[in-house]
This record gives sequence, C-alpha cells and structure tokens, in this order.
Amino acid sequence: MFAWMNREALAMTADSGHAVYWSRSRGRLWHKGEESGHTQKVLELRVDCDKDVVLLKIEQVGGIACHTGRRSCFFNRLESSGWQDVEPVLKDPKEIYK
Repeated sequence: MFAWMNREALAMTADSGHAVYWSRSRGRLWHKGEESGHTQKVLELRVDCDKDVVLLKIEQVGGIACHTGRRSCFFNRLESSGWQDVEPVLKDPKEIYK
C-alpha cells in the first residue's frame, strides 16, 4: 500500500514496530489496523538516497491491507478494455468494518 507519514508517525513506527501513518482524510495519526485488526508489523525501515521517501518492509497481519478487503490496494490493472480489478476480495468490508 501507499500512505503518508510525518515525523511523529515515523518515530512511533520505529518505536513500536508497527506501522503508524498520517491520515490526511482523518487529519490525525492512524495506526494501521486500528479498526480492521489488519496491522502491519514492521520488519525493516529504509529510506531512499534523498531521505525523502520511507519504505517499510512489513508482515501484513491477517493478510489484508486494503479497506476493500483485498491483500493489496493495487488491485486495478490497465488493460485494453480499461481498468480492471485483478485481485480477489478476501473478506467483505462490511464484515471488517462494523
């Protein structure tokens, strides 16, 4: 998945070993999985050469990262007929978010 982090989120992630992001829609820090239970255990933290992009290597607890109930948020692929969903829904979001 792709998400935003600020300094506080990065520090909390490094300290806790679990992914914390800055949620632009919520306007606050967001602990991945706080509602769904699908947390991200951080295995490794990396930055790019400019130190302006952070890469988290994670273990996706529960196997679902996307709020649509899929393994990944990147489930749309451009094909000749247009954008197509190419990854299955593993769990109905209505069952995840009550």
